[in-house]
Amino acid sequence: MSRWPTVVRYVLLFAGALLFLFPFYYMLIGSLQASPDTSVKGAFDLSDLTFQNYADINSRVDLVGSLVNSGIFTGGVLLGTVVFGVLAGYALARLRFRGRGTLFALVLLVQVIPFQLLLIPLYVLIVRGYGLADSYLGMILPFAINTTAVFVFRQFFLQLPDDLFAAARLDGASEVRILWSVALPLVRPALLTAVLLTFIGPWNEFLWPFLVTKQADMQPLAVTLASYISNVSSRAANPFGAILAGACVLAAPAVALFIAFQRHFVSTDLGSGVKG
Repeated sequence: MSRWPTVVRYVLLFAGALLFLFPFYYMLIGSLQASPDTSVKGAFDLSDLTFQNYADINSRVDLVGSLVNSGIFTGGVLLGTVVFGVLAGYALARLRFRGRGTLFALVLLVQVIPFQLLLIPLYVLIVRGYGLADSYLGMILPFAINTTAVFVFRQFFLQLPDDLFAAARLDGASEVRILWSVALPLVRPALLTAVLLTFIGPWNEFLWPFLVTKQADMQPLAVTLASYISNVSSRAANPFGAILAGACVLAAPAVALFIAFQRHFVSTDLGSGVKG
């Protein structure tokens, strides 16, 4: 049997991978070049690499403080997403109550409403009503409940064998105990999927933190970099390199997270909890 189809497939996959990775390579090399070269040819000039662009942007803005703000903001959103997503997903999948179907339909309906339509009422409620301007809680609240995560958890909980829950209830376990001891260990891939999918949103979020924070020491990295690009980068020795250096700092945690956990996306063993 000819091996050419397999060889061609791998060559095409390798070429696609290179094409996908080239923008990241271009961004990294551009952030290390002492003199700007915006052409594609410049991406292969490795003669004058330096970390001066990173030092320059760090001297203009507080990169470490902005990274901490982004970490707190993103961590708070992830915590709310997992806690509320698990509880709501389990209730919609495994509990029987009046209006469950209607409630799930509303969850799906929320996903089609653009967040931008809610900006003004959310701003009035959180900033003027609750007085949470320039605070981490003010940034986190609109993203604490993620309907996509609720949907993901519900689908995973529905895949679990009914025998597991029936046996646990016969043993006298409460719903909280069943959720903690039976359901959660089997939907670990759903937890990782929800965290990885949710991480990108708040980490790169610009519009809402920009509206709700006016103090520079409270702004996450995406807002800090946008302000730097608009107001400061033109005075840098290498504006192009400094902007790419900031982009690399912003992208690095997300890339590292996906590289570390991408293998957990693909598989789960839901049948391992049932014998016979």
